Amino acid sequence: MSAVEARRSPSEEKRSPLVTFHRFVPTARLPQRADRSAAGSLPTRAFRYCEPSTSASGYGYYIFPPISFSLQWDGRDVMWTWEGAGTWLPLRSAQFPDFRSLFDSLAPEEIREYSPPFLGALQEPGLVQCWTGIVARTAPGWSLLVRPPVNIPRSGYCELFEGIIETDRWFGPLITNMRLTKTDVPIDFRADFPLLQVQPIPRHAYDDATLNSYELVPELGQLTPEDWDDYYDTVVRPHVQEVRPRGQYAAAARKRRAAEGSRGSE
Repeated sequence: MSAVEARRSPSEEKRSPLVTFHRFVPTARLPQRADRSAAGSLPTRAFRYCEPSTSASGYGYYIFPPISFSLQWDGRDVMWTWEGAGTWLPLRSAQFPDFRSLFDSLAPEEIREYSPPFLGALQEPGLVQCWTGIVARTAPGWSLLVRPPVNIPRSGYCELFEGIIETDRWFGPLITNMRLTKTDVPIDFRADFPLLQVQPIPRHAYDDATLNSYELVPELGQLTPEDWDDYYDTVVRPHVQEVRPRGQYAAAARKRRAAEGSRGSE
């Protein structure tokens, strides 16, 4: 070991990323950090003072459709089209336009002809599976919660399912399932607007051993003096202050985050 290597602190070592996004479809917009303003849709007062909303909005990464496309459902069959197609086609299982030839030209021989489909109509009426053009890999012990974008207004014409993918073990297409809820109208998806938000979570957080560790306090009279003290500090004290600054919770949370960040960089 050289003298330079010996002086290098652990914080200077290259850290493995928590999440790595692999773009398979070259025209797909790259994933990006989720926005604490929910892509600008949060009211200004909520953005300034509601730390729970901004923290939830900024937790994770936005994933976009790889192309602008539209779906239409008549109650039985699903039709689809995409930007520049000029026609509607029945949807069963559809490859991303021109992707299969690109995939086969780059994939090892034994993997050719196994390019993932872009869209597929499931056997249940009105259910569609969509691939984002992305494959994700997480650090060991971490999974991805795949869900609709947080605090961004949603279409009233479809609902996205949520799911947890163990992306440290499963290296495959990052997909979502959606339920179409409106018939006989085009349902549009824009390539420049988030389709999904993926949030990294440690696997132990949703293990049964973790989730079964809870306690119930069924009666108000069972609160301890410590509980009442904490309730006073949280709810009552701000109301009895002569000067009550706005956003105390948000300011305190940001201060704690900054302190924790500075300790982590030491």
